[in-house]
Amino acid sequence: MDSVFVVLFLAGLITGFSKFSVGGMGLLVLPILLVAFPGPEALAVLLPLYIITDIMAVWSYRSKVNWSVLARFLPLAFLGVFVASHFLANIDGEQFINFLGVMIIAMIALGLYLDFRPATFMQKPWAAYSMGFLGGIVTMMANAAGPLFSLFLLEQKLDKETYVSTRAWAFFIINLVKLPFYMALGLFSLESVQVSLYGLPGLAIGSFIGYLFLKKVNPVQFKWLIRIMSAIAAVKLFVF
Repeated sequence: MDSVFVVLFLAGLITGFSKFSVGGMGLLVLPILLVAFPGPEALAVLLPLYIITDIMAVWSYRSKVNWSVLARFLPLAFLGVFVASHFLANIDGEQFINFLGVMIIAMIALGLYLDFRPATFMQKPWAAYSMGFLGGIVTMMANAAGPLFSLFLLEQKLDKETYVSTRAWAFFIINLVKLPFYMALGLFSLESVQVSLYGLPGLAIGSFIGYLFLKKVNPVQFKWLIRIMSAIAAVKLFVF
């Protein structure tokens, strides 16, 4: 039980920090949880922690949401969640890990492309829909679509707090949509919620640190920190 508490504390710490600062660190959480909860059940253990931080984040940044960006992004994200739920229902633990590896390779490739080529296409409607669909799949199967969402939102010419607020609302809405699908798959239950509670102390500490950190980052550092941490997190998950 001590090891489970440590794993959940670390998962909560990283989740809180990621949600309230630059994001992209979500990819570190699942490998940590897989130590104690091998397989897709780790996804359901994470979900309550994400929803709690979502509520805290949307309340903190409630006045700076760009709803037009969300309107372009969310519809196919919901479709991605639906499609991914069927994948989860038909794969075993080994296939689950392999699929995560494939997703991370794709994220690294996308990040490298955007570093060296103009990213203005991310402002096009088809790019918003594509990122929404892929983000829905990744968040449903890995709770780790932060890099995809961030890469899209960074190119929408949002200021720092509008970016954080819009991202927070996107995750909040999508995570609520995921809940009934996890329940239908038998991953989310009263027992999984009770286990999630062990992550609350780390969640509170990480959220506080992340909130203070965000206020000290300038826009240029903000953009590059997201991309660097996304790459590090992707490698961590792939080599798990």
